[in-house]
Amino acid sequence: MTAVAANTRFDRLVDRLAALSPRDSPPASLRDAEPFLDREAGEVAAACDGVGVIVGGCLVAVGIVTGRFGLLVVAIGAGYAGVVLARGGALAVVNLRRSRALGTAPTIVSRAVLRMRITPAAERAAAFAAETDGRLGDRLAGRVRRADGTPRSGLSAFATAWRDRFPGFYRSLTLVEAAAEAPPEERERTLDRAMNAVLEGTRERAASAAEALRGPATAVYAFGVLLPLALIGVLPAAGAAGVNATLPAVVIVYDIVLPVALVGAGGWLLSRRPVAFPTDAPTDRTADRRLAVVAGGCAAIAGAMVAGTVLPWWTRPIAAVGLGVGTGLFVLYRPTIAARDRTDAFDESLPDALYLVGRRVSDGVSVERAVADAAEELDGVAGEVFTDAARRQRRLRVDIETAFRGSHGALEELTSRRAESAARLFGVAANAGAPAGRALIETADHLDELRRVETEARRDLGQVTTTLSNTAAFFGPLVGGATVALADSVGTAEALDGSVPETAGIGLAVGWYVLLLSVVLTALSVGLERGLDRPTIGYRTGAALCAATVVYLLSFYAAAVVAGAGSL
Repeated sequence: MTAVAANTRFDRLVDRLAALSPRDSPPASLRDAEPFLDREAGEVAAACDGVGVIVGGCLVAVGIVTGRFGLLVVAIGAGYAGVVLARGGALAVVNLRRSRALGTAPTIVSRAVLRMRITPAAERAAAFAAETDGRLGDRLAGRVRRADGTPRSGLSAFATAWRDRFPGFYRSLTLVEAAAEAPPEERERTLDRAMNAVLEGTRERAASAAEALRGPATAVYAFGVLLPLALIGVLPAAGAAGVNATLPAVVIVYDIVLPVALVGAGGWLLSRRPVAFPTDAPTDRTADRRLAVVAGGCAAIAGAMVAGTVLPWWTRPIAAVGLGVGTGLFVLYRPTIAARDRTDAFDESLPDALYLVGRRVSDGVSVERAVADAAEELDGVAGEVFTDAARRQRRLRVDIETAFRGSHGALEELTSRRAESAARLFGVAANAGAPAGRALIETADHLDELRRVETEARRDLGQVTTTLSNTAAFFGPLVGGATVALADSVGTAEALDGSVPETAGIGLAVGWYVLLLSVVLTALSVGLERGLDRPTIGYRTGAALCAATVVYLLSFYAAAVVAGAGSL
């Protein structure tokens, strides 16, 4: 099924659900979120009402057919709950889109500012900024198209839409447009203030987000990891207190209820994050799926064989699934991560490259010659790319932008959006001459500041994300394995009505919980740090699964040996 067909079917479903609602206007929560919805807020609200109507109607029908008229009362509450949950799901999607969209706000302003420095025309600055990938770029492009042929640039109307949602973004765009009419001696200062406004606003939103998320993330850690694992050791006390603790109950709680609760809590945390900086993700760089399957299969077989040699039989499925799936994911997404590491290395050197080129252009050197000179001073990935671009421009007699961005250009193997923007700037600067040199130098400063803001934002979240990732890969499996090994010595198996042969049942239940925990917490950690980026989530989840499996089995073995458990 194609994406278009899927979207069409979803749109039809929304239309049918919306037809069940008599609603005339949307609630304020959805009205404020309309810029991030694919449809009008009223239609989404009506579709949420339709979900409640269907849920309530089904219960009414069941009550009438079965003669249980008490369900008619329950249907009202269930229908209302359906509306609330559907609306909450829509708002969660909106918040995720908002965080990703606002992460591109500094890029939008940066592109507009640097284009304005070369050519002080609001229309050209707006059009250049509108080429940014993502929802913000698409909406700005729409404003630019509507303003085409009029005295307006589209920036003012676009900025007004963000006046209440992101004041720093609104202020920066307003200053960019004002710079077009400012005297030359005031223009540079106005553009600097525009860039500072959006960066400061982004920094404040990221810092406040980290502070707001720290408490809930700690609660997830305490109630999703520490407390459940500690309860395994006190099951005998539950039996003594008259609570009927059985293996099926343990499986349901640990392998169904707790993972579902963690997923829900993680979704809530992700929806509360206000800024997620976009990540260059070359999704076509994944390894051959057959190679990933073979690697995963070999790891599963080897893990099961090794575990079965020195550990009880029940460790074999844990080792096979954890190492097999983990290795397969790791191998599948490793090429993507390697390509992204190369892109990150280039982006890190890009401000220096822009400065070197800008300085030479300011001295009257052509952009083509400046790029070739800069290539001799740069090292690493940036040096390779600039050297390749200079060679292509000289041999093929193409313009400098084509040498970077054209077919088989120097940037073909990179996925850097900032590199694409820089190449466009070189093309503009080649026509503008020496005055563009200063713009390139200022752009280098802005890129440095933007990277600093992103680094600070990730550092603010670092305490939360590091705790989650370490818990997923190491601490949770360590405690889980030791707890299972000690279960015999404290009588946990007997507490489960004697239904557990030694520690096999407990070991399997907690083992699956540990593996699920490594997946959920790793995905949450990546989501908070980088957004829901599939390659990074897949790669880190694969590594976490392998680490969690090994740590769980080793900690079980070590604790069992120390305790002298008979399970070995």
